[in-house]
Amino acid sequence: MSFNVNERYNCVVIEFKGNIMGGPVAVELNSKLHELIDAGKKNIVVDLSKVKFMNSSGLGMLIGALTTMRNSGGDLRIANATDKIESLLIITKLITVFDHYRTLDEAVKSFEA
Repeated sequence: MSFNVNERYNCVVIEFKGNIMGGPVAVELNSKLHELIDAGKKNIVVDLSKVKFMNSSGLGMLIGALTTMRNSGGDLRIANATDKIESLLIITKLITVFDHYRTLDEAVKSFEA
């Protein structure tokens, strides 16, 4: 798994690729989130369009990221979840925890409201 970070309008988009399974990348993500918070960038959209698989550690990583952002006065929203990932979020009832959007544009625009 890897991720790219890009600024887009009023938020930061984190695009994940591959399988989200926690591990060392979770530590890297946490460090990146704290850098963004320190820079005053607290609106995050996670693009899951290129994620093929996510295990429980990956879910925990996303929950941790959401908690980090909300504790700093920001938020983390999910966009472009594949059917497989969306099913996982529904089964685990995490779909009710995350604000989720079908497209990246919808998620980005949601921060304007």
